Amino acid sequence: MMHRFFVTLIAENLTQSTVEAVCDAVGRAHITESRWLAPAHAFDITCTATDKVSLTGTIATVIKDAPIDVAIQPFTENRRKKLLIADMDSTILTGESLDEMAAFVGLKEPIAAITQRAMNGEISFKDALRERVLMLKGLPVSAIEETLAQMEFSKGAATLIKTLQANGCYCALVSGGFQQFTQMVQNTLGFDENQANVLLVAEGTLTGYVQEPILDKQAKLDALERLVAQQDLRMEDSLAVGDGANDLAMITAAGLGIAYKAKPSVAAVAPIHILHTDLVSLLYVQGYGVEEIVE
Repeated sequence: MMHRFFVTLIAENLTQSTVEAVCDAVGRAHITESRWLAPAHAFDITCTATDKVSLTGTIATVIKDAPIDVAIQPFTENRRKKLLIADMDSTILTGESLDEMAAFVGLKEPIAAITQRAMNGEISFKDALRERVLMLKGLPVSAIEETLAQMEFSKGAATLIKTLQANGCYCALVSGGFQQFTQMVQNTLGFDENQANVLLVAEGTLTGYVQEPILDKQAKLDALERLVAQQDLRMEDSLAVGDGANDLAMITAAGLGIAYKAKPSVAAVAPIHILHTDLVSLLYVQGYGVEEIVE
């Protein structure tokens, strides 16, 4: 039995010859529609194939090691999602906020090493968070503001949120990081809401503790389910994006789950992995053309 799929090719420099080679490999007779979403950057194909695995393998023989993101998803009438739930650290922000704060006490490397293991699913997220925060005990609150000033948004983050909201999508930032950071991101980019952990402070310094209960992968999944219900949507109307092991539950549950420049354990499981391009790719994956994108 044949099934219908969307195939989106995205790259910094996507050539016509590569597009033609992919179309030939897929089989022209199996392609019902194709178009450039953004010249030299994103090309979209609607096609039929026996299954996603075989289609992925066919395209991989053409792409090989080229820096091209390939997004393959089952055909659906509601391709454009009405709910976005996004991770913050290393997704909407380029770095890890906790790691950057650790630099103020000369502990960035050891804390970043723990972060890496937690995000790759090697150790408990909750235990890793408690351990890292305890290492920051006594750090002045001013370090939070200084860290905020240094953090950078991932390329395309603002464009993603503006375009989705212009098309009626509710955008939520749900992070295992800290509310002191998610509130800034919400205020700057215009997310509709944010949810995160809270660093406990006393007399102007960090106590070394996090307010319980800690928001982890289950809490992110719970947030997704809550928002779907609150917005009167179906799960297939949702899009979840993140990079770490604590994002996997929401990524695999959402109607469209995307790993963004993710840890290996996450990239291996996520339905779609965006590795080479920026967050605007999440719009191309939903079929948005360049003329619809709000800069």
